[in-house]
Amino acid sequence: MTSWWRRGAVYQVYPRSFADSDGDGVGDLRGLRAHLDHLTGLSVTAVWLSPVFPSPMADFGYDVSDHCDVDPLFGTLADLDDLVADCHARGIRVVLDWVPNHTSDQHPWFRASRSSREDPKRNWYVWRDGAPDGGPPNDWRSEFAAVGPAWTYDEPTGQWYLHSYTPQQPDLNWEHPEVEAAMHDTIRFWLGRGVDGLRIDALQRLAKDPLLRSNAGSDRRHDQDWETAHGRLRGIRRVVDEFPDRMVVGEVYLLDLRRVLAYLTGGDQLHLAHNFVFVHLPWDAGAFRAAIEEFEAQAEPEAWPAWFLGNHDHSRIATRYDDGGHGPARARAVALLLTALRGTPFLYQGDELGLPDAIVPPDRVVDVDGRDPERAPLPWRPPSVAGAGAGFTTGEPWLPLVADAERLCVERQAADPSSTLSLVRRLGELRAASTALQTGRQRMLDAAPDVLAWLREDGDERLLAAVNLGLGPRTLVPGEEATLLVSTDPGRPSSVVRDLVLQPDEAVLLRLHGG
Repeated sequence: MTSWWRRGAVYQVYPRSFADSDGDGVGDLRGLRAHLDHLTGLSVTAVWLSPVFPSPMADFGYDVSDHCDVDPLFGTLADLDDLVADCHARGIRVVLDWVPNHTSDQHPWFRASRSSREDPKRNWYVWRDGAPDGGPPNDWRSEFAAVGPAWTYDEPTGQWYLHSYTPQQPDLNWEHPEVEAAMHDTIRFWLGRGVDGLRIDALQRLAKDPLLRSNAGSDRRHDQDWETAHGRLRGIRRVVDEFPDRMVVGEVYLLDLRRVLAYLTGGDQLHLAHNFVFVHLPWDAGAFRAAIEEFEAQAEPEAWPAWFLGNHDHSRIATRYDDGGHGPARARAVALLLTALRGTPFLYQGDELGLPDAIVPPDRVVDVDGRDPERAPLPWRPPSVAGAGAGFTTGEPWLPLVADAERLCVERQAADPSSTLSLVRRLGELRAASTALQTGRQRMLDAAPDVLAWLREDGDERLLAAVNLGLGPRTLVPGEEATLLVSTDPGRPSSVVRDLVLQPDEAVLLRLHGG
């Protein structure tokens, strides 16, 4: 039987921005539970929740102060248990965002570590004396440019502590066996409650050069992706495998596919790895084809791709690819591209609506790294009917909604058969009914210039997918009679075709008739 994490899309929920049940302007678990019909309508296999653990919210949940509870902002442990039960009743798995590289500076572990050089938890974090000139121990920089050095001086104990992100997110010391054991126990806590998988945050940061050598003058980075990462990941996988039918997907933010694939080798590390090389591609057929073929050529035969082009850390697809007003059409084309590729598609909330980035005025900016526009709340109902909260909240949304919420909201799009939401629902239905799309073989095809085309096959089922990434019309000749199952051009009817003139940014899925 095909593993659940291979079959359909994984839908990412950013809980602060999905749906608010209590009018405080911030989304919560009860709000998500009230909208599970939306996920069912997309035919998704799983929902991945960005962190819902207790947090001071310096990095909006990625600064965890308790790995085994739920922040009151989002609800209670009972609410999360109820969500898991409701999702399971609908055949939807639940994946939690697990943050092993760092904690909040308010976590009891760090408070103890910071209290004294002699505290038993002192070495649970990375503490060092400064450089001879009185500066930080080395030249490592925070992942966030606005933060600067990855070190903060702690005056009471006279040492510096490491933080790969904000100063409020001190890095755990995975060289210490007690840290590894404690974090393993947090995995057991959640999987024991019925959670189906983990998305491992910042996995490449989990192992660093234990000598803390500077990056300058080296041919490789010393602050991430150290060789010991794979042993630590295998330890995590052994814990996950204590529970049947679970999955781990890793955020491996490296732009070298060979190094990303190292986290998928051997069948005892990740099940899936987010491919950030793919996210950074230009709108170019050759670039997409090269990236797809590189994965197939370099990955082990059993390695399974994970494809995504949007998440909570990157400008939305409709904005990122909006060259000369092409964004909405390209967002639709991406939906088909991800659905039809061999691998697991990851869909970020709002991409099924074709949402662009929201406009966030300076006085509403809250994120240190400029990621507010892609994190704007979902519009559920027209503001003209539901008020300024657009059905997301009855209060003041924590971030502004997209400018065109009236037209782009779920309610309006659900009633429009030509909308992006209707398209994504149709694509989900097609994948759910097709073994060729779920697990079939894949072969890239030579098609017209600027056209990315590939074949998916399983038994007698043969499907042809194509995307025109050019600026002008391109003729696609399937080579045999075919039925057009779906086009991202809302004006094109389904029909039997022998050739097809694809409009710019149009994507199609065809069922081939011949042998």
